[in-house]
Amino acid sequence: MTPPKPTIRDVALEAGVSVTTVSHTLNRVSTARVKEETRQRVEAAAARLGYAPNGLARGLRRQRSQTLALLSDRIVTTPYAGQIILGAQEKAAELGWVLMLYSTGEDPDVEQREIRTLLGHQVDGVLYGTMYHRKVTVPEALSTTPVVLVDCFSNDPNLSSVVPDEYSAARDAVKELLDHGHRDIGFITNVDDVPATQGRLRGYRYALRQAGVNFQKDLVVADVSETPGGYRTALQLLSRRDRPTAIFAYNDRMAMGAYRAAHELGLDIPRDLSVVSVDNQEILAEGLYPGLTTMALPHYEMGSWAVQHLIGRLKNADQDPDAQAAEHCVLPCPIVRRHSVAAPPNPRRKAAATHT
Repeated sequence: MTPPKPTIRDVALEAGVSVTTVSHTLNRVSTARVKEETRQRVEAAAARLGYAPNGLARGLRRQRSQTLALLSDRIVTTPYAGQIILGAQEKAAELGWVLMLYSTGEDPDVEQREIRTLLGHQVDGVLYGTMYHRKVTVPEALSTTPVVLVDCFSNDPNLSSVVPDEYSAARDAVKELLDHGHRDIGFITNVDDVPATQGRLRGYRYALRQAGVNFQKDLVVADVSETPGGYRTALQLLSRRDRPTAIFAYNDRMAMGAYRAAHELGLDIPRDLSVVSVDNQEILAEGLYPGLTTMALPHYEMGSWAVQHLIGRLKNADQDPDAQAAEHCVLPCPIVRRHSVAAPPNPRRKAAATHT
C-alpha cells in the first residue's frame, strides 16, 4: 500500500510548533514573526517528511493560481538577457510562485497566440519583457491582467517598469578612463536611436564636462551595435594621427570589434589603448584578451525586481483594490574591472605606435 501523504499537522508535530507557524513559514508570509531558528526547524521537518504546501488549494482559497508568465520577444532565446529569466525564476520560487515562459520571436501573430495560451492558464500577472531597453505598446489583450514591464517602458502611467540606468552606466565607464588619466576618449556607439544610445551619449558628455574635458563631436562615431560596427568605428578613430588613447564602446560586441582594429594597427591593450564598455556579456568580456572592463547591465536584478513588485501589487490588490500605484525603477549598472584599462601611453610611446 502507498503510505499516506504527510500533512501540515505531521510537520507541526515533528517540529514542535503550531500548525499556524508551519503555514506561515512554508507559505513565506512576510508579516508573520517567525524566528530564524524556528523557520529552519520547520523547513527541516518538512524536508524529512517529504511535505510540500498544496499551492493549488491555497490559490483557490485566494482565487489565485500563484502563477506568473514572462512574455518576451527574444529573451528566452538570446544569451544576452537570459539572466532576466534566472532572476525572475529564483525570486518567484523564493516567494512560492511559479513562472511560465512564453517567447514571441517578435511576431505579432505568435504574440497573440501566446497571450491566449497564458490567459487560458489563468496566470495572475504578466512580466512583459524585451531583449533591449526600448519603448513598447502592451497588447490590448493584456489590458485586464496586471503587467510589469521588464527592460522596456510605456506611455501608460499605470504600468510599472524596470530598466537599466543607461546614463549612469556611461558616466561611470568614462569616469573610469578619466581616473586613469585619459583625456582623449573616443565613443563608438549605436547608430539606432534607442534609449540606450541617448542615455549613454549623455553620460559620456557629462563625465567629460565634469572633468573639464571639452566634448569633441568627431570622437563620437556610430555604426551597427555589433562586432563589425565596432571594428569599423574603432578603425576610423585609431587611424587618426591624433588618435584617442581610450575608447568607450556602446556594448561588449562593439568593444570586441575595437580589439580587432587595435590588433591590426599594432596597438597593445591596455598599454597603447584602454577600452571600456557596457553589458558584461561574460562569454565575451572574459574571453577577450586582455579581459574587458565593462559595466554590467542588471538583467538578473531586473527580473527579480519585476517579480517581487508584481507579486506585491497582487497581494495589495487583494487587500485594497484601489492601491495600484505604478512604480518606475531604474537600476544601476556596476563596473566589472578586468584588464583593459591602464594609464595613457607617454607621448613618445604613442607616437611610435602611431607610426607603426
